Amino acid sequence: MRKDLGGVNVPALRSHNTALVLDLLRGAGEGGISRLELAERTGLTPQAVSKITARLRADGLAAEAGHRASTGGKPRTVLRLVPSAAHAVGVHLDRDELTVLLTDLAGTTVALRRRPTDLGAGAGPVLDAVTEEVRALLGEYDGGGGGGAGARTVLGSGGSGGPDDPGGPDGPGTAVLGVGGSGTAVLGVGGSGTAVLGVGVAMPGPLDHRAGVPGRVTGFPEWAGHPVRDELARRLGLPVVLDKDTNAAALGLALRPGAPGSFAYVHLGTGLGAGLVLGGAPLRGDRTGAGELGHQTVQLDGPPCGCGGRGCLEALCLAAVARGERAGAARILGVGAANLVRLLDIDQVLLGGRAVLAAPEVFADGVRDVLTGLGLTTPVGVVAERDAVAEGAAWLTLAPVFGAETGRLHGLYGGEPTERR
Repeated sequence: MRKDLGGVNVPALRSHNTALVLDLLRGAGEGGISRLELAERTGLTPQAVSKITARLRADGLAAEAGHRASTGGKPRTVLRLVPSAAHAVGVHLDRDELTVLLTDLAGTTVALRRRPTDLGAGAGPVLDAVTEEVRALLGEYDGGGGGGAGARTVLGSGGSGGPDDPGGPDGPGTAVLGVGGSGTAVLGVGGSGTAVLGVGVAMPGPLDHRAGVPGRVTGFPEWAGHPVRDELARRLGLPVVLDKDTNAAALGLALRPGAPGSFAYVHLGTGLGAGLVLGGAPLRGDRTGAGELGHQTVQLDGPPCGCGGRGCLEALCLAAVARGERAGAARILGVGAANLVRLLDIDQVLLGGRAVLAAPEVFADGVRDVLTGLGLTTPVGVVAERDAVAEGAAWLTLAPVFGAETGRLHGLYGGEPTERR
């Protein structure tokens, strides 16, 4: 038993152990995994695994996936995750576009909506649009019965609506039912609506991830201090988590099979930033301000930037893109990537964002050439998915279900249980 978890109640312990099992089921895919393998890889007793998997099957989160030959005795029953058992909403609130998608429990996108938006219109109109699109998304997927009061919320994901969290007993559209059979917090209003874990919202930084409020977003200072998370939670009646766009994308990428333990996701779209994963864990910083790569000064007498500085990487990159000089923008981006590699000794640089995807080979080659010229051999790749940020936003609410609220992401498989009985 881990010594740093004193005072944790039994339901919480069960929830941790359940998360270990759920994550192994997720990683096993459609092929599934046997109870014996689950016990071996979690360190839990076979009896504990049997209890957990029975609860998961009763809750509809796990199902049989067939049988495997055994070295002796009857064939082993193989279990798999049921992705359709729950869903999460991911929102990418960009400076000029709003993307809202719904994923299943495995993180696969099952529905998507997109519309133009203007962050400069102010928090009120923009959050009106987010609310409208999320409700419409859930309504469409649920055949007209989703969204708002029509959805039910299960498997509390650790997201918070803040002091006025509508996930509480008096919140609109939800009711606390306590700890469910699988050892996880269950929220819901019943009915046949789509099971929704919550809403993850990703937007440009800087922002305070813990408080759920943006900082002075470059070019849009009016957003500073606005309670985005709490306001959306009240509007939607669902738990909401707010994070930077780059952090959300990095989280989603870090949870993919075979992801490197340490990498930087460099996003060049309407702005420039980086999501950092070190030792398998997202790096947000003590004030959740890490990764502001775009406002690294690379030219002391350079052009002014919307952040108030001069010669910022973002200003120089975006100016080159606007002039149609993509190769030049790639070299500038390479300078920033080289600084990250030298400072953090990361395993890989991943490029993404609208500007990069318009010419992926140009940007990958340009960044790689800069690194090579400096004697740096760090691999450079491109994240081809247009909606990597929105998908990562959904993982802000999905990840805690699999035990990834804090700490190492890659330590989930076979992670240490908190209780073995």
